[in-house]
Amino acid sequence: MINDVNRELPSKMAEMMAMHRVIEAVKPEEERICYDQYAIHFISQETLDLLKKLTNDPALAKIKIEESESLFPGIRSSIVARVRYFDDFVEKSSGNGLEQLVILGAGYDTRAYRIEGLKRNVKIFEVDHPNTQSFKIQKLEQIFGSVPEHVVYVPVDFENETLSQRLFDSGYDSSKKTLFIMEGLTMYIPPEAVDETLSFIVENSGKGSQIIFDYYPESIVDGSSELEISENLRKYTSDVGEPLQFGIEEGKVEEFLSKRGFSNIQNVTSEDYKKEYFHGVNENRNVSSILYFVHAVIG
Repeated sequence: MINDVNRELPSKMAEMMAMHRVIEAVKPEEERICYDQYAIHFISQETLDLLKKLTNDPALAKIKIEESESLFPGIRSSIVARVRYFDDFVEKSSGNGLEQLVILGAGYDTRAYRIEGLKRNVKIFEVDHPNTQSFKIQKLEQIFGSVPEHVVYVPVDFENETLSQRLFDSGYDSSKKTLFIMEGLTMYIPPEAVDETLSFIVENSGKGSQIIFDYYPESIVDGSSELEISENLRKYTSDVGEPLQFGIEEGKVEEFLSKRGFSNIQNVTSEDYKKEYFHGVNENRNVSSILYFVHAVIG
């Protein structure tokens, strides 16, 4: 277990992901890759002031974008592509007999509140560290006037607690068709926590249940990659108190998941989502080759 992870405050990484969604949301409809109308409520006043400053100063904004791209080439576009891909996957699942949605490491995920198909017949569980989750609940009360009733909030510290008891105590039904989402989670928790979570999912899911998550190659996480982004990413995540801890050997995700009880495994590369979403005005947007998505059927 990694002991230097900063969990005293709400996740800084969760706020950074919300910021990327805010930046995308203010773009013209024909240009934006994803749209999250609630993300703006989850960024700090300091971050909001910076975004306003950059909006009013295109020259400074250009410099900041170039700086970011030099350190983390393509990551910004890959993050918004991830949001869009996961959104599309959830929407498709909600129209195909989905009964439960479990969002692990939910952070400031807002799918439960903006995807209409989820509000009718799907029971939603948001699982996250207590500090981040309590902050999110406060914000949701401000947005909606009260905590939405169709969502169950399950506080879990993945590094020190097991998922099973917390989820069952919250009303999870292992016989129902469920979709598990782990967006921006696996890379920040220890390998043993990833294995325990995947094991729980395989052993406690109804027929036709699925999982979708994203991951970095193992070489990015352990520093053996020769790509410059590897060192930059590991330093940045460590500096914000949420260091990289888990990756999957490149080209081995199918083997990794099949050994753990999954089938119909579909790995999604940067080339795949570039082709899917980046057309027209977005054709020249760079995406990162190191961020993969994968989804699979449980069992």
